[in-house]
Amino acid sequence: MIRFIIKRFLLSLLIIWGVLTLTFIIIHLAPGDPSSIYVDPEIPPQVVENIRDQMGLNLPLSIQYIQWIAECFQGNLGFSFSYKKPVSHLLLETIPNTLYLTLGVFFIQLFLGTIIGVITAIKKNSIMDISLNSILIIMYSFPGFWLALMFILIFSYNLGWLPSSQMSSLGFSGNFGELLVDKIKHLILPATVLIIHYTAYTARFIRGSFAEVLDQDYIRTSFAFGLKPGTVYFKYALKNSLLPVVTLLGIYLPFLLGGAVVIEYIFAWPGMGRKP
Repeated sequence: MIRFIIKRFLLSLLIIWGVLTLTFIIIHLAPGDPSSIYVDPEIPPQVVENIRDQMGLNLPLSIQYIQWIAECFQGNLGFSFSYKKPVSHLLLETIPNTLYLTLGVFFIQLFLGTIIGVITAIKKNSIMDISLNSILIIMYSFPGFWLALMFILIFSYNLGWLPSSQMSSLGFSGNFGELLVDKIKHLILPATVLIIHYTAYTARFIRGSFAEVLDQDYIRTSFAFGLKPGTVYFKYALKNSLLPVVTLLGIYLPFLLGGAVVIEYIFAWPGMGRKP
């Protein structure tokens, strides 16, 4: 187990190094450099050179690369010229907002997806199974950005039931309960868009896993011994069918963060998706 953990940790470091290297290459292949932000026809060339020296842009690429890797692994992620702040400060400001959105989505879609997946597996090949699977496929096929725009158009613009942007109403004041209700109202639309997509994926995955377990001999034996269906389904079948889901959970949070970037931008949610 320890060797496996060490191996996975080293593999993770290798992946991080690869991403950093690829980012460095892309940045230097792009036209211009960060000093161009300060370039102006009225600025003397010597001043521009001084800026490039301060940024380390006149150093050889090999030295820049080594410094880039070293600074990243030390936690120095650079400086945002758009926001005039260190990138680490921007992340500290935005990551909690993104987690506030995605963690709730993560647990809700897991709960709903498990229930729907179990029901469709138990009712395999029935009208309910076919109907629910058709709905799940439609849910999964909706592009997130399109669904978000439709939700804003219907529930915010036409009906006026829910706000369409931000985490809270600008200038809103009240007691703790009123502020909490206001935040929940702002959370409903972006969270629902994410829940619809990921619930469909989870339900389909659990349906396949649960249906496979139901075909095992020990499940049929449990029924033959007269055990109640609820006991067989939830005490034996569900427990074993959830084992492959552990792998799914490990990759879900990165996917949720990636999906949240698009949704955050559409709903003007002040998370990572709103920062360059």
